[in-house]
Amino acid sequence: MSKIRVIVVDDSASMRRIIKSVLDRTPDISVVGEAQDPLEAREAIKALNPDVVTLDIEMPRMNGLEFLEKIMRLRPTPVIMVSSLTVSGAETTIRALEIGAVDCVAKPEAGERDLFHSLPDKIRAAAKTKVGSLADRLRDRADDRPTAPNKTFRTDGSVLAIGSSTGGVEALTAILSCFPANCPPTVITQHMPPLFTRSFAERLNRLCAPTVAEASDGAQLLDGHVYIAPGSLTHHLEVVGTGRLRCRLRQAEAVNGHCPSVDVLFHSVAKAAGAGAVGIILTGMGRDGAAGLLAMRQAGARTLGQDAASSLVYGMPKVAHEVGAVERQVPLRRMGNEILQLTNTATDTPPCLSPQASK
Repeated sequence: MSKIRVIVVDDSASMRRIIKSVLDRTPDISVVGEAQDPLEAREAIKALNPDVVTLDIEMPRMNGLEFLEKIMRLRPTPVIMVSSLTVSGAETTIRALEIGAVDCVAKPEAGERDLFHSLPDKIRAAAKTKVGSLADRLRDRADDRPTAPNKTFRTDGSVLAIGSSTGGVEALTAILSCFPANCPPTVITQHMPPLFTRSFAERLNRLCAPTVAEASDGAQLLDGHVYIAPGSLTHHLEVVGTGRLRCRLRQAEAVNGHCPSVDVLFHSVAKAAGAGAVGIILTGMGRDGAAGLLAMRQAGARTLGQDAASSLVYGMPKVAHEVGAVERQVPLRRMGNEILQLTNTATDTPPCLSPQASK
């Protein structure tokens, strides 16, 4: 079996050594090249034809975002962004994931390597993705963009729970852009490093009609609000309460290798909301969320899974489908409308809200 070929691009020689040492310990991954800036990286990619590129956000001669756009336009290759745990780094990384980066990982501080523990799995998942050109992605988004604003949606009182991982930034942006300002209360666990989820929530809040924010402990679930689990190594997002449901951030160990975990969220929604919930599992590697979504379905909730063709990584939704947790598989371009149909009490079926109809 051939190894996954990786090129590491970072202006820091010490960071390149750390990444290489982590990957050299995995028998199925080989670092075939290194580069200290995008111009060196361009030549290395041409010469070595890697399966995956790890790319630093901030580099001399051309920043990582500009170089990523060139890769996606000229030579589409799976890219994992490597970013510092700063506000500016997080904001740029979210933009990179929208452009076409497969995933991201946070840079460890000096002497710390724990944050890179997930990098080999992320590289394995990236190597299996089909990365289209940026031009194709922009055309597909234009073709799928809804045009008519939603003026008739009335929520039926359901709670919406969504779980996603690799590819989730693009998927969640597409879905939430469809939502009206009075959407069902929505709780989301997206696998993402600490600090990145805040930048993601702030960006979604600017782009979408509902109010989007990181979940806070004790926050009451309200119509027109979307609550995103804070990226954490210590706390899970849960839904608790009877009658008036609220968010709870509970300190606990990782589940399925993740903290926050989609399974933890889904299990809590199954217990707190039962048949008054809708569960959605989106693109991502691994099996996190499958057991929790099954619990939701067994409690009477409606459940949907993203289909294979539109998933960047058909892992989480595949496992959920195989265990019987998914009532129906839906392509991403239709997922927003499908959710609104399941939670709408208006007599007519509304089209998605136009992304241009912002707050």
